[in-house]
Amino acid sequence: MLIGINDIVWPNTVLAGGNEAVGAGEMIAAYQQLIARARLSGLKTMLCTLLPFEGTNPEFPKGGYYTSAKERIRQQVNHYIRNDADADATMDFDALMRDPARPTRLKPDYDCGDHIHPNDAGYRAMAEAIDLSFLD
Repeated sequence: MLIGINDIVWPNTVLAGGNEAVGAGEMIAAYQQLIARARLSGLKTMLCTLLPFEGTNPEFPKGGYYTSAKERIRQQVNHYIRNDADADATMDFDALMRDPARPTRLKPDYDCGDHIHPNDAGYRAMAEAIDLSFLD
């Protein structure tokens, strides 16, 4: 599961409409619920850390999609995924995809240009990082 970045990014932006901000606790509770439901269905779960997104749409009011408050939520969720999640496996895409010089941004070589979505090379790196034995 690589989900949740839109829950962090969209609230309080021009395009969000009436979406309310979601906190890390709510997101973590949702992950826990998904893991529990998957287990009830006999499915294994792999949680993936959320990718960096600084630099997305800076022309929007209040600094665009990225804010330090939203980054804190992403960091809290990633901490949960790395350290406390009850998933069968985790994949640290944040560590793989972030720019070592600016860890709140995607690596330039993996950035499609919008600073939130990987390019083909980024998606290839993500795919190659998955241990396929998880699927056995």
